[in-house]
Amino acid sequence: MIVLPHDLDLPDRDTVLGQAIPFDRARWIPVLPDATWWPAELDSSPLAGKWPRVDRRTVFGIARKADTAEGRRHLLVGALVWGTGTKARSVDRRAQIFLHIPTADIDARLDAALAALREREATEAYRAFNNNQHIPYLGAAFFTKVLYFAGGESPALPHRPVILDSVVSRALKDLETVHADWPKNGWTTEQYRQYLAGVHDCAQKRGVQPEQVEAALFFHGKQLP
Repeated sequence: MIVLPHDLDLPDRDTVLGQAIPFDRARWIPVLPDATWWPAELDSSPLAGKWPRVDRRTVFGIARKADTAEGRRHLLVGALVWGTGTKARSVDRRAQIFLHIPTADIDARLDAALAALREREATEAYRAFNNNQHIPYLGAAFFTKVLYFAGGESPALPHRPVILDSVVSRALKDLETVHADWPKNGWTTEQYRQYLAGVHDCAQKRGVQPEQVEAALFFHGKQLP
């Protein structure tokens, strides 16, 4: 298990749920398999300057409908939009997901991985996405976002999934909670299990939600040079 600092500065949950990312709808629609993949909830996102911004609350709302194939498609797109931003290069990189595998295979692999989350637990869902249910070009930084939104509100899960991306990984290394050879991306299932256990242990000791610990690591990582 990864042991996190007891004095880690944790944001309140409203701050975490309100974490909002700008997006450009006009860049996303052409790269999706078709317009039905776009979640209507994103069109209600408030404008902040030039761009609408989607927050975690909105994607959780999308995730509550992930009991159908269309709902799972919307969850995937919602998580991608929230995690990507407005840069054309970043959107094009995410669009590779839809270019290299039939949509029926995306549907089947999403279904199987999310079933592993519901029926077993977050580590097994990570294992599924990282192995036999892998979707090409959907790496751990983004499929942990899918898992987070799919299971982050479920009280039935012993360990709710949380996001692990390169920014969080950088924070873990800076805080000296992992070995120097801890990877920037491409984590094994065992590494995710260790991370998940550490986040939940910290959250339990501090009396907060796991996502507050994950967000604290993310904010710490973003401040690093």
